[in-house]
Amino acid sequence: MNPVPRSFYDRDTITVAHDLLGAFLVHDVAGEVRVGKIVEVEAYLGETDLAAHSSKGLTPRTRILFGPPGFAYVYLIYGMYFCMNVVTEREGSACAVLLRALEPVQNVSERTRGPGLLCRAMGIDLHHNGQDLESRDFFIAPRDDYAPHQVVARPRIGVAYSGIWAAKPLRFYLKGNPYISKK
Repeated sequence: MNPVPRSFYDRDTITVAHDLLGAFLVHDVAGEVRVGKIVEVEAYLGETDLAAHSSKGLTPRTRILFGPPGFAYVYLIYGMYFCMNVVTEREGSACAVLLRALEPVQNVSERTRGPGLLCRAMGIDLHHNGQDLESRDFFIAPRDDYAPHQVVARPRIGVAYSGIWAAKPLRFYLKGNPYISKK
């Protein structure tokens, strides 16, 4: 498996979110290659999106979001779970796609339904914040274009504080996949 090119991420965030579904997250953890098929994501649309971390502007925490596309934005929530986003669009747009759930493919034995569990199962933590997703040991590989799938759009989860942004259908998942985090 090879990484998708940076140009894959340098596009409209919703388009990237859709195209990530069925793609493969690959992480070499101490010589063990873990692979999961991405089955659920959420799009975050930059500084105007009140659910996005970038809505507070450029900070040390969000610096990665304002950088070039194709890098991982990893952060800690509730003091115990890591979440991974992929930075999208042109530098300065501060858009990203959160990876919410994976279908285990290779060397993934832990639960992967939810962004925190996904990161735990894939061995992702704060050391991966800012990691180039074109690296050889941590990347996203293209989906199998021969595998048909139907995408479902729903409101994002856990962003009630964001007003009208909470109801926007920016959570996408593969219809019927048993590994999505929530219906």
